[in-house]
Amino acid sequence: MATKKATKASEPFEKQLFKAADKLRKNIDAAEYKHVVLGLIFLKFISDAFEEYREKLKNGETDFGDGEYIDLEDRDFYAGGGVFWVPQEARWETIHNASKLPTIGKTLDAAMDAIERENPTLKGVLPKIYAKENLDQKTLGGLIDLIADTAIGDAAAKSKDLLGRVYEYFLGEFANAEGKKGGQFYTPKSIVRLMVEMIEPYKGRVYDPACGSGGMFVMSEKFVTEHGGGLDDISLYGQESNQTTWKLSRMNLAIRGIDGSGIKWNAEGSFLKDEHRDLKADFIIANPPFNQDEWGVDLLQGDARWQYGIPPKGNANYGWMQHMLYHTAPTGTCALVLANGSLSSNQSGEGDIREALVRANLVDCVVALPKQLFYNTGIPACIWFLRRGRTQTDTLFVDASNMGFMEDRTHRAFADEDTAKIRDSYLNWKKGNEDYQDEKGYCKSANLTGIEKHNFILTPGRYVGIPDEIDDGISYEDKIADLTSKLTAQIQKESELNAEIQTQLAKVGISITL
Repeated sequence: MATKKATKASEPFEKQLFKAADKLRKNIDAAEYKHVVLGLIFLKFISDAFEEYREKLKNGETDFGDGEYIDLEDRDFYAGGGVFWVPQEARWETIHNASKLPTIGKTLDAAMDAIERENPTLKGVLPKIYAKENLDQKTLGGLIDLIADTAIGDAAAKSKDLLGRVYEYFLGEFANAEGKKGGQFYTPKSIVRLMVEMIEPYKGRVYDPACGSGGMFVMSEKFVTEHGGGLDDISLYGQESNQTTWKLSRMNLAIRGIDGSGIKWNAEGSFLKDEHRDLKADFIIANPPFNQDEWGVDLLQGDARWQYGIPPKGNANYGWMQHMLYHTAPTGTCALVLANGSLSSNQSGEGDIREALVRANLVDCVVALPKQLFYNTGIPACIWFLRRGRTQTDTLFVDASNMGFMEDRTHRAFADEDTAKIRDSYLNWKKGNEDYQDEKGYCKSANLTGIEKHNFILTPGRYVGIPDEIDDGISYEDKIADLTSKLTAQIQKESELNAEIQTQLAKVGISITL
């Protein structure tokens, strides 16, 4: 028993919270339940932050001075402190007091409406799903009680990015529970982290045309702050065609104090209704749908984005790539995850587009990823790094297909040392540092002539080769002698077994030759 308690105590807080919340799910589908839970977490966060700032106003601990002259119910004071105004009917105390009532669902929906009404930047973002007939109100009350004991919006929690951790962990767990559908809104953290650390978005405009729940933006902001920058050093632009996923992304950013006003939604999507037509971004990072078919190219003939060739109707891979390049600033970088087929396919002109990209000196680096990294597919994928204004003419190929570890029985992830190795290989190569060296079986810098020899197929394995066998100090002759000895012993064993079988069969009158 002591061992079990110790194990439970060692679990991260967010994991313990998710296990408790998931027990209350019962027969609710994970795809619906995630909006229920994440909406409540968001509500708890802004209420905690509001109450904490309210106390500071009351005690004269803000720039507004003596609390005696401050109206604690004047929203302008909270706006000045960068805190969402939470009306009385939406404050957590009100919600918690009503958690056992059969009308708690209606109370929550009304609270979400009130917050959106009072905070225009959240308009249309929050879930109003709590009064649905299929949502058990007792379950809802139990979930409120569970979250009530967690301070996730106060200063101590913020300093540890507690809510960010909880929100991100819950997104990942729900994506796991939803399987293929989950991959539509969530890119695993280790992939996002690798991409962000390789493109280094210190300052400028960051764009994701298929932004899902906003993981690329969150990691970009985290990268900036970890390197001594501020939230204002980068501005975010994005687009999402799934409205409920767009809501997840807006909440994901709001709980971190990140401006999400540049994240747009429309049902048509980035190809057919580009919400950022004039944007030229310094950093573009995305995990668009793999091998998307019927994506609307028939309506986009002659589009200015198809500078390197018209993408095929049945596969949008090169559509996404050229859409991103169209929005890349003259010295900008873009990174996108695509299926491995994008590296070698010659169907419907894809090979010609790939050749044009290489000849235009846009392909900076290609990283082959291992299988089982994603929730929505088990097929291997790769990351393309494209860069405008390159002075070097080589392309770096990295084969990371055998890296990472199994974090559970179905999903792989990169360890910190994996991320560091790939990142440092690329950055040292890109910056011309002597620390970069080609490594057989892992990385290779190839020039145009080398790529031409491979007919512009960009699969890293073709360039990096097979790693040299590690010298174990045993001579070739000794290895052959050892193998011969083992083989001889095996043959002898089989001969003796056959003889024994023949003897036993003969005793019952059966004669066979083995």
